[in-house]
Amino acid sequence: MSDLWSTLTPLIIGSAIVPIQIVVTILILRSPAGVRTAGAWVAGMTAVRLLQGLLFGLVLSSSDQTASESTGSALIVSTLLLVMAVLFYVTALRHLFADDDPDAPPPKWMTMPASLTPGKAFLVGAGYVAVAAKFWVFTLGAVAAIGQADLGRPESIVAFLLFVVLAESVVIVIVGAALFAPKRSAGLLDRVSDWLERHNGAIVVVLGLVFGTWFLIKALDGLGVI
Repeated sequence: MSDLWSTLTPLIIGSAIVPIQIVVTILILRSPAGVRTAGAWVAGMTAVRLLQGLLFGLVLSSSDQTASESTGSALIVSTLLLVMAVLFYVTALRHLFADDDPDAPPPKWMTMPASLTPGKAFLVGAGYVAVAAKFWVFTLGAVAAIGQADLGRPESIVAFLLFVVLAESVVIVIVGAALFAPKRSAGLLDRVSDWLERHNGAIVVVLGLVFGTWFLIKALDGLGVI
């Protein structure tokens, strides 16, 4: 179990602290129907993650029936961790030298939140997770790691649901603060948003190098290289 969470924890942190995800959530909260719309945005992201978990879980459980269970699952997890390491390094280097993140939404996303309705926000949230390569790999890595741990179906479902909640914990807390303490949280959220916008490039570079190295070490260890 400890080995499972040593793999899931960086996946959770990497998913939860994506700067653009936090900034867009705060921008949506500034709109007239802020809390409802932000809730729909988070719900859209959640729906896609749950669908990914269902689909990947079915695929991996099917493959386990025809392959060596321990060897096959370990190879899948290690390969996915290696892919994640490469993605983080590429993202960090692109920001370092070109200030460009391939997974970042287009600039118009920074003005779009003000005009979103809850329905559109749901679709935008779903689309954001659906088109961002890192989120796909995060979820597939989590599913594969849970499958490798061989927890049993009920425990595996609980572990994946916990992964989804924790992966969205930052935006959930932000929306919750705006819902239950709107006046007290408004100023703080504005300052957080401004800080993230100013330092987005540096944050992505640091996170890319740190998480890239972590995933690389885990992948090489799983493949028996180190």
